[in-house]
Amino acid sequence: MASRLQIEGDASVLLRVTHSNLKSFAADIRFSLQMSVEAVKDKLWKKCGTSVNSMRLELYDDCKNKLCDLSVDSRPLGFYSPLDGFRIHIIDLDPSSVTSGGWLEDTSLVEKYLISEDEYNKRSGTFRKFKEQMASQNPSEFRNKMSDDYMEDLCSNIKVGDRCEVDPGEKRGVVKYVGRAEALGPGFWIGVQYDEPLGKHDGIVKGTRYFQCPPLCGAMVRPDKVKVGDYPERDPFEEDEI
Repeated sequence: MASRLQIEGDASVLLRVTHSNLKSFAADIRFSLQMSVEAVKDKLWKKCGTSVNSMRLELYDDCKNKLCDLSVDSRPLGFYSPLDGFRIHIIDLDPSSVTSGGWLEDTSLVEKYLISEDEYNKRSGTFRKFKEQMASQNPSEFRNKMSDDYMEDLCSNIKVGDRCEVDPGEKRGVVKYVGRAEALGPGFWIGVQYDEPLGKHDGIVKGTRYFQCPPLCGAMVRPDKVKVGDYPERDPFEEDEI
């Protein structure tokens, strides 16, 4: 329940805001009680995209009861006696508004731009053209970076079962896989089971199982991100202050 007590000198109120077209839109916004209704609409326009002239505002209490329409633009918000926890509901009156149709919330409704391979190949300044340019300028180095043996030398001291620490973040765990992973890219990869759920999977990556571990504890990283050695599990209470 919202408090019915307004502290003297308290010139603002925290209101919940919802929208008729945006079902997932909900925000807690603080308003000055001295703001005009028109100024409130202008503030809300910047939050939701509904134009000031297309906006009708309704005021609800914290029990979901409609109290009134904020219908006079020149009146201060305080005239309507809103309390913390009350709700302003925005009604968008423009049928062609940017908020209508649901496409702001459901991207599947947005028409996608498609381009054929031939048209893409004709364009300049694309990433594909950049890769081709880099390969032509230094073909040997480019091939080495993309070879099947990429970072193999860094795996010589990394074995399955080794305790390890992974950068960035100094995440600790145990090595569960050492080898190639064609689905991820050329070269060698290290599969790690983190001690905590800091990973992205359970050892399955793009349909291929490389190792087994609890959900969200698995990661596949490049060997240069992995250090093996005496990295015991951290005590979660070791940094607590007494």
